[in-house]
Amino acid sequence: MEKRVVNPWTWQDRFGFVQANEVTAAQRVLYCAGQTSVDEDGRPMHEGQMEAQALQALDNLDTVLRAADFEPADIIRLTIYVTDVDAYLAAAPAVGARLGEAGSRFASTLLGVARLALPELLVEIEATAVK
Repeated sequence: MEKRVVNPWTWQDRFGFVQANEVTAAQRVLYCAGQTSVDEDGRPMHEGQMEAQALQALDNLDTVLRAADFEPADIIRLTIYVTDVDAYLAAAPAVGARLGEAGSRFASTLLGVARLALPELLVEIEATAVK
């Protein structure tokens, strides 16, 4: 499998994502459901704390990836749903640092939404990974 980052500009580098990932000869694709800040029993965690919820969602995403024999570096696309864009932008450096340390180079979309499945949830992260 080969991955090629497509970045016709450089401004996105400040935000830790890429404009596109071209993937050729992939053998496996994993489409992950949105991951949130819940414990192993589905109970919400870190109520009212955007950064803590985002990092917990990444922990949960990591668990799903590893259960399927993938890792964060295999992520090519993230869609991030948040109930407060400004609060997420304040938390984004921690999220970006964590993903960057894992070797993730992903295309991404950030969407502000009225609410998520449970009212306590502030962020949901959906991913696509390839091998």
